[in-house]
Amino acid sequence: MEVILLERIARLGGIGETVKVRNGYGRNFLIPMKKALRATEDNKKIFEERRHIIEEQNAKARKEAEIQAKKIEGLSIKLIRQASQEGKLYGSITVRDIADALKEAGHAVPKSQIVQTTIIKTIGEYPVRITLHPEVTANVKLDIVRVEAEAA
Repeated sequence: MEVILLERIARLGGIGETVKVRNGYGRNFLIPMKKALRATEDNKKIFEERRHIIEEQNAKARKEAEIQAKKIEGLSIKLIRQASQEGKLYGSITVRDIADALKEAGHAVPKSQIVQTTIIKTIGEYPVRITLHPEVTANVKLDIVRVEAEAA
């Protein structure tokens, strides 16, 4: 299936590019999420007419994401969890836990924008990447501690 991208998508292409994707990916994700249009002649004409509007919206969203990234970049978040003497957590830290901690710190970030590269099952410090826009990311440091005394 060929689609016209309405926004930049990592490892796929930029705005306005016509790319070939698998049918399920295009039909079940890209088109319903308004990230792409089917690459028909009518849709190509419609896209070219609306291209400047789409690019303006993308630039506005990127600027807002850059402002938010400056606020979040380098932020250190502490989570207090129960753990064994060896430092193994009873459970694991999920994206939901990170989103809740960011919300408590005053930064509302949807769970879909948080990229957790490793499974967190022990106490320590972990880097977390937040993708605020396809072209804008911020890095946050997550510090997992066992008890209140270690948090201070």
